[in-house]
Amino acid sequence: MTRMKKKYVEEVAPALMKKFEYKSTMQIPKIEKIVVNVGCGDAKDNAKALDAIVGDITAITGQKAVVTKARKSVANFKLREGMSVGVKVTLRQDKMWEFLDRLFNIALPRVRDFRGINPNAFDGRGNYALGIKEQLIFPEIEYDKIDKIRGMDIVICTTAQTDEEAREMLGMLGAPFAAR
Repeated sequence: MTRMKKKYVEEVAPALMKKFEYKSTMQIPKIEKIVVNVGCGDAKDNAKALDAIVGDITAITGQKAVVTKARKSVANFKLREGMSVGVKVTLRQDKMWEFLDRLFNIALPRVRDFRGINPNAFDGRGNYALGIKEQLIFPEIEYDKIDKIRGMDIVICTTAQTDEEAREMLGMLGAPFAAR
């Protein structure tokens, strides 16, 4: 069992049960999955860019990344349906807990002028979205080997019914929320 999952099972779940007075243990919010997404607009001109992104995301998450395709054609962006436009990875189970641990304890503190993540970036249903400006904050990425600095979106999907429950759970897990 990973360090973060052990903390969830032994400390966070019982504390949430007590705080929100759940009648059943099945009501306790859990993290279902983490989705890491990188959009790449210059992939239509440069096919090698997608290979570099796939390599970076695979190194960061420890799971092979999937290339995403455009669903619609957009003339203004010179984009046709079916063109490769980005890369995504969906993490579950142990890889998800490992990634969350590295994100909260290693990667985010390495961001320049880091004051914490936005505590209000929840979607109303208990899911948290986070944008990162550069992939260099992850220790798996070597500065010399990247071709371009790219950002990524990280979405933490939970079973929480409200934002308050999800905020409490992520806070107990060690999410570095900024002071309000």
